[in-house]
Amino acid sequence: MNAPNSNQMPSKPRRVWLDTDIMIGMKDQTPREVDDAIALIMALEHPDKIELVGISTITYADYSYAVTHKILDWYNKTGRTIPVYRGSDTARDVGTENDATRAMAEALRQEKLPILAIGPVTNVATVVKNHPELILQIEEVVVCAGRTEGLPFKPGLEQQTVGDYNFEMDPKSFRILFDAGVKVVLSGYECSVYMFLGKTDIDFLNNTNESDKWVYEQVRAWQQFNETLFGVDGFVPWDTTPLGFLIYPEYFKYHHDIPVKINTRTNDADASGDKPYLEVSYEYKDTNWRATYAYKTLPGYEELVIEALKQGSGKQ
Repeated sequence: MNAPNSNQMPSKPRRVWLDTDIMIGMKDQTPREVDDAIALIMALEHPDKIELVGISTITYADYSYAVTHKILDWYNKTGRTIPVYRGSDTARDVGTENDATRAMAEALRQEKLPILAIGPVTNVATVVKNHPELILQIEEVVVCAGRTEGLPFKPGLEQQTVGDYNFEMDPKSFRILFDAGVKVVLSGYECSVYMFLGKTDIDFLNNTNESDKWVYEQVRAWQQFNETLFGVDGFVPWDTTPLGFLIYPEYFKYHHDIPVKINTRTNDADASGDKPYLEVSYEYKDTNWRATYAYKTLPGYEELVIEALKQGSGKQ
């Protein structure tokens, strides 16, 4: 018998640490964003491509911890236990150890890992700051943040400008990562805004299955809330594009080794005072920071996101 062609042998799933500010379903005056949850469900539906080593929460850590377990109970059908750890509750205490940072550090001691950070990067920066010996164990940190210089964030019908939330919550932590020379992949607004999930895209979730019905109710409320903000009934699943870098990189266009800076100028989302902007440009000659920057989602990726939700539909 001939030896199998190595090019035809199935590749092992990439082992990844997920750091998330998941808050789907959290009771508040307005609906909460749902894209972290969709990214988590999508990751769980691709066990052939990604294996979650651990999950850490950032902001609203207790609620995030509870809702992550709820989603894992519904959608994790791999048979593996995926541990979940509470991280920073505020995203403003970089350097302060917590359950998440201790677990992340221990995981990195065991093996090199990429970190998918789809919220503020406080937990990750705490590990880098407190354990510099582990920096080389981080293959890359893939984040939902950043912009090309001067790009406004105007979703939907461009009725208003929004901020770069994950970066603006904790700019100090991004500075720590770049100063340490950590490999960073930025996949934020510019890349994600090509996608849009409207009501008809998620109607299949409106059924009698407990998990589907709960997810549908949260996503539908978020779609309707987005219409009041941005003029369109639907939403952009932002956090699915950083995940896409790890599981479907061929569906994106990138700037590689592009210079990165934190610039300060007038706040375009508030018009009161100045704010920092995490920006990339090949014109920057006065910075040593570099990143891979995803700037466009190619046709077909939105369908992959929807298909992942359909694959999970009905499982319980």
